[in-house]
Amino acid sequence: MANPKIKSSAQTVKKSNATAGRKPAAKSLYSKADLEEIFRRFSIQRPEPKGELEHVNPFTLVVAVALSAQATDAGVNKATRALFAVADTPQKMLDLGEERIREYIKTIGLYRNKAKNVVALSEKLITDFGGEVPRTREELVTLPGVGRKTANVVLSMAFGQATMAVDTHIFRIANRLLLAPGKTPDEVEQRLMKIIPDEYLYHAHHWLILHGRYCCKARKPECERCVIADLCRSPEKTWDIPAPLVELPAQVIGSEAAS
Repeated sequence: MANPKIKSSAQTVKKSNATAGRKPAAKSLYSKADLEEIFRRFSIQRPEPKGELEHVNPFTLVVAVALSAQATDAGVNKATRALFAVADTPQKMLDLGEERIREYIKTIGLYRNKAKNVVALSEKLITDFGGEVPRTREELVTLPGVGRKTANVVLSMAFGQATMAVDTHIFRIANRLLLAPGKTPDEVEQRLMKIIPDEYLYHAHHWLILHGRYCCKARKPECERCVIADLCRSPEKTWDIPAPLVELPAQVIGSEAAS
């Protein structure tokens, strides 16, 4: 069957976005009903979404997320699987030392600087936090190599807090779909936190990342596989019939994926 033509509303959105000037629209183009429906569908598609960085405790999660900057989750997992088997606490990481840490993570981009940060954050956790990962964003961002995005991931995945860690996928999705357009990750984070319905907020971070990673891809979005194609306001979309709304197979994470 030939691709359905995009409705004229998409063209209207494209024009309105172009006339908005260089500054992106501050408000989402989606109504409350649209937002409810978008995240309802994501919740059916992936009832229990998970982050794809392998870790065994909050400390290894902090390290994994810090290492993931400008690297893929799969690449980080491959490097850290052996590292975390021998160093899963700040003290064990210090005992390992920077040089040996570099050997474990040398396949990851910027590994020399990242190894220094892993040592430094391990030292700070021991000296300032008794070897425990802190549970507030303000404290987490004081750790070397840990920014707001990393802190938000840790708060969500380790401590069950509803946060919005804006990575490259979420930043792209928010702007491409005109969902929560912003010039910076902080702007996008603030706008998403305001518009996402409360009942869906806890999992929204992972839903958006996974949607960007596997469907609304950077180079070419796979609109025919999208469960929100009919609701999408992106001028880039090539399909306006939603994919069947069915639960996807359970995610296979970390060592399970490697076995």
